Amino acid sequence: MGWWIALGVVVGIVVVYVAASVKVVNEYERGVVFLFGRVRALRQPGLHFVPAVAERMVRVSLQTTTIDIPARELITSDSVTVQVNAVAWYRVLDPVKALVEVQDYTFAVAELANATLLSALREVPLDSLLRHREEIQERLTAMVDATTEPWGMVVTLVEVRDVLLPESMRRAMAREAEAERERRAKVVSARGELEAATALNEAAALLEQHHSAIRLRELATLLEISAEKNSTIIFPLPVELLRLADAATDLMGARHDVALAGSSPPSAGPPVDGPRPTNGTGTPEPAAATSA
Repeated sequence: MGWWIALGVVVGIVVVYVAASVKVVNEYERGVVFLFGRVRALRQPGLHFVPAVAERMVRVSLQTTTIDIPARELITSDSVTVQVNAVAWYRVLDPVKALVEVQDYTFAVAELANATLLSALREVPLDSLLRHREEIQERLTAMVDATTEPWGMVVTLVEVRDVLLPESMRRAMAREAEAERERRAKVVSARGELEAATALNEAAALLEQHHSAIRLRELATLLEISAEKNSTIIFPLPVELLRLADAATDLMGARHDVALAGSSPPSAGPPVDGPRPTNGTGTPEPAAATSA
């Protein structure tokens, strides 16, 4: 009876040991086997037997992992205080290095991305942080990836997700944006006026060459006015009548000047030399007529 009990105990221990030694590695994982603390092998996906006492297997995921970097307050190179939060993505390439070279590689990558983000963004001005975000993200990714490469990991992207500005800075930027929009609107309006003036100049030159065209334009305008059923129609005076009146005025002025020049008295002759004789009363005597 005691023999059967001992046999049952041994069988139970063997079953428990075998169950503890059978390991399953998923498709997205790799298993690093340690034999008494030393790296023995790298297990591929599937069912594996790992002796429970002598060996230990650690599973490492090869999936892309997302790290959320909480908001951090920093001062940019132009002395503006902002709060920046970001997100990073990384993936393990070498499971052995990820376990041997660094302790808790997930925490290490998160802290590294956080420190690199703060140190890199302190060197850029606010305008670059807001307008050239893609260049900053590429720089951050290259810096973090260069550090994590010896750890057997690759950082695919470090992205600045949001930049929180102070309320006073947001109001100043809103005023700047409004002024910029007004400037653009004035430039567009001025360009439109310039194009309209150019077109009117060309049209005036064309109408000057063809006098009948302006008459046709007047008739078309009257037709448009009459289509609206207005009770009052302003009829424009033809330009030709104005030109005829100007020509008549100039002609009459020229004739008047000529008439004034013809009606002026002739100039007197030169005076007679010496005094003329008098008749005793002080009246000069008439000159005697001489015959030929």
